[in-house]
Amino acid sequence: MNLTLLIVAVVGVLAVALVVIFIVFGRGEGRFTFDIGGAAPRAEGGSDTSADTGFKERLTGLGIAAVGVIGVLMARLWSMQLVSSDEYNRQAETNRTRTITKNAPRGRILDRNGVELVTNRSSLTVTADSDVADNTFECQVLANLIGMPAAAVRRNIQNASEGAQSMRVVASDVSRRVVAVIEERPYLFDGVSVEERAVRLYPQGSLAAHVLGYVGTITSEQLEADSSSNDGSVSYQSGDTVGQAGVEYQYESVLQGVRGEQNVYVDADGNVLDYANGIEPQAGSDVQLTIDANVQKAAEESLASTIAELQESLTYDCKCGSVLCMDVTNGDIIAMASLPTYSPNTFVGGISADDWEAMSGEEAKNPLLNRAISGQYPSASTIKPLTALAALNEGLATAQSSYMCTGYWTGFGKDYGQYCWNHDGHGAMTIQTGITFSCDVVFYEIGKAFYLADSEGMQETFRTWGLGSKEGIDLPSELEGRVPDKDWKWNYFTWAADDARTWQGGDNTNLAIGQGDLLVTPLQMACVYAAIANGGTCYKPHVLKSVLSQSGTGTVIEHKNEELRTVKEDESYLDIIKQGLIGVIYEESAAQASHFTNMKEKVAGKTGTAEIANASEPTGWFIAYVPADNPKYVVASCIENGGFGTSSAMYVVRDVMGALYNEPDTSTEVSDGDR
Repeated sequence: MNLTLLIVAVVGVLAVALVVIFIVFGRGEGRFTFDIGGAAPRAEGGSDTSADTGFKERLTGLGIAAVGVIGVLMARLWSMQLVSSDEYNRQAETNRTRTITKNAPRGRILDRNGVELVTNRSSLTVTADSDVADNTFECQVLANLIGMPAAAVRRNIQNASEGAQSMRVVASDVSRRVVAVIEERPYLFDGVSVEERAVRLYPQGSLAAHVLGYVGTITSEQLEADSSSNDGSVSYQSGDTVGQAGVEYQYESVLQGVRGEQNVYVDADGNVLDYANGIEPQAGSDVQLTIDANVQKAAEESLASTIAELQESLTYDCKCGSVLCMDVTNGDIIAMASLPTYSPNTFVGGISADDWEAMSGEEAKNPLLNRAISGQYPSASTIKPLTALAALNEGLATAQSSYMCTGYWTGFGKDYGQYCWNHDGHGAMTIQTGITFSCDVVFYEIGKAFYLADSEGMQETFRTWGLGSKEGIDLPSELEGRVPDKDWKWNYFTWAADDARTWQGGDNTNLAIGQGDLLVTPLQMACVYAAIANGGTCYKPHVLKSVLSQSGTGTVIEHKNEELRTVKEDESYLDIIKQGLIGVIYEESAAQASHFTNMKEKVAGKTGTAEIANASEPTGWFIAYVPADNPKYVVASCIENGGFGTSSAMYVVRDVMGALYNEPDTSTEVSDGDR
């Protein structure tokens, strides 16, 4: 070791110096002599400060110091050789070895029947040693061959995010022509090679994009969160590819594999001299979803075609919507679609500035937003079953209660009159027929009754059935909606006068019909109708079916159904609601009924048309479950600026049911709709 040799050399020099000092000065004559009388001499002044004496004293001190230094050095040498030799050996080994990491392929994502929704593909990738960045000529030739600026080539080669000794990625997905030129002319491309690397592939294009999500380079925030995490999950490095949305993000710890490691020997300049032992990368686990690719495709195609027809025939500014299908018996999400959409393949290898600008523009309408779980809208008439249950539970209405609809309601006086959606009036109504024909007057009366009773029973009922809170689906970015009440209004409208901030009777009547400040998500309303279908029980919605074993055909994780909530309701009250919902499908409109009478299964459902401020057209709702007498599926659709629910969202729901039961809609009847 260099340090040991240095210490030995210093000790040797000091030893030689001491010998020289002894030879030269150690045998010199004494300072004092005796006179003839034999009396001992005595220095004047009682001290001896002659130059000869001072020199010898300094020499003695130097000898003592030298002995001390030699002792310290010998002790240090003993410590290094015997006590710390293992540590120094380790440091020496570290100085001459480096570890190069190898990225692991991510796990696949499959639908419930094993159809590949996400997999990996091989990418021909040009890589280069770090030294190539210093060769201007080589960088220029490589840039000309690949078709990118030389500055970009140099910048990529200087990127050491994967490790100082790792080969730097210059370009991915290069052509076979580029590979052939590099391999045929090694004298031009010293330090450059071509590797096959696994990159993400979404073989179905944009299918289920909002469920699947996409991947991208890990952000500084994600790295910081990972470094502070102690959950024992995968440890990340700068430059790693991770999930950024959807299932790719939600189940990142499962999909992300374990990176491999290759130990190499390097010289003083860091150049790789040889390769030592290594660990091969381990691919991530495959994930199987509850999604059915066939039903998903039908949902997306119907949503897109319905919106396109609305744009063409009615000149609506209608570009956005969503639909989802859930198994009411276990919470499985069978399909979930949102428009506008995108292709996750766009993000593979990094999204271009042009693509990102196209997605971020106002005209794009936020294609990355999953409107099925993050879109928030007034529920419109789809809330009326809950309003009816609130009135029945509070004793403000009974099965026999009757209401008279003339088309215009003046329950709070003529100055505060409100129209029913049917301006001609429905005539005599009950709770059940009020649901079937969506009569607003019935629910204005219920809202008024709650207001006069100074009760927030409607809000309490809505919250009991899950509104105003997240359903807990295993996807990121779910929103909770809003159930307004007097406290919320007072605290929200802080800029308004006190009388305007106070809860009014009109707030109650708006809330009763699903208008005003109420906000819900399509997922929340699907869960509400699933619970109605099940007699009050709703299972937690989820997209994960299982995590597959990496060896064999078994699973390592199987999703366990979880009861989200069970609302205790009087069975007679639920029967009123269910009969009213069946009536919506088969009695409300002959044109509407024609789209369901061509199915073998009986259907129950509800329409809705939500008025939204500053919107060119209302937002259309349709929610239904099937079979009505033994429910299996619930389907909910919401189309922004879609107009009446029966002339927009209803067609999407029917097409999804047609895919579920292989019973396509054959009716050509057009419904005028309701609210």
